[in-house]
Amino acid sequence: MSAISLLRSRTAPAHDTVDSAFAAHDFADPAAYRRFLLAHARALPAAEARAAQVWPVLRRRTPLLAADLDALGVNVDLPIETVSTSVAAAWGALYVVEGSRLGGGLLARRVAAGMPHAYLSAVHEPGEWRAIRTAIDQAAAGRNDEWHEAMITGALQTFELYEAAAHEPAA
Repeated sequence: MSAISLLRSRTAPAHDTVDSAFAAHDFADPAAYRRFLLAHARALPAAEARAAQVWPVLRRRTPLLAADLDALGVNVDLPIETVSTSVAAAWGALYVVEGSRLGGGLLARRVAAGMPHAYLSAVHEPGEWRAIRTAIDQAAAGRNDEWHEAMITGALQTFELYEAAAHEPAA
């Protein structure tokens, strides 16, 4: 089984939980959209930092998220973080971070006209998602079960980060 298939199957329940946690947001309502973006602001910087450990060309969306929030009247400081995690866990985080970019492109279509949507609209460049999936599969090739479990744990921890952010009350 490829690493991508393994990640998809082992993290599907966590993925569904995160999707459900964010499903209630009405992107036509500025207040609800702002809450959605603020929740992502509590998770994205750390998630991207984990992923960037193994994908240094990561096109970070944290600055785009901060700009969208600013355009909605919310001034937040979202620093580009550095986080240290195992290499295997970082590959799992990359899977979640870049998979969320796919979902963001779909959600961007639901944002009301006139509202900022640079964060959600930052979709993959042609061939980028395929290159990331291939890199994850190559990084995991020939690794032992312990390494694969660490990769899955990294993905699950990243999903948990987003789930916790979804349920944390806005400050």
